[in-house]
Amino acid sequence: MRQWKEAVVPNPAREPTFLPLTMAAAGRSDDEAARAVRSRAESADRAAADCWLSLVAGCKAGGQALVSRLHDLSEATSGYAGVKWWLGHGSVHRRRVAAAEHRIDDAVREGDGAEFAEAFIGYDQAVATVVVHVQNRLGKLST
Repeated sequence: MRQWKEAVVPNPAREPTFLPLTMAAAGRSDDEAARAVRSRAESADRAAADCWLSLVAGCKAGGQALVSRLHDLSEATSGYAGVKWWLGHGSVHRRRVAAAEHRIDDAVREGDGAEFAEAFIGYDQAVATVVVHVQNRLGKLST
């Protein structure tokens, strides 16, 4: 019987959370590459919260920092997935991650909060899907 590690999902009542699926998925594995994804996700999540507050206030501050953090997370996800898979069988996932990242960037530049929120849902789902796929492929979901 498989046992699942409990993932710590931030409480959205306390602070905005933009990458709950990714952080939960990356928290299921304790290897170095998964920890890198989790660390980059936490950093991107903080940058997203800062950027969100700026968007709500009618500012455009924090956009470049967010774009940089998202790129770092996408790179960590690529490393976790493995270059061969990422460029081969995982290319559909790679394109989804890149498209969602680009959509967030557009929303930030346009100052569109609704688009920003929707784009983050897609990005979180795309990255988390890759992480879970890799864990399934490597048999890392069981303890």
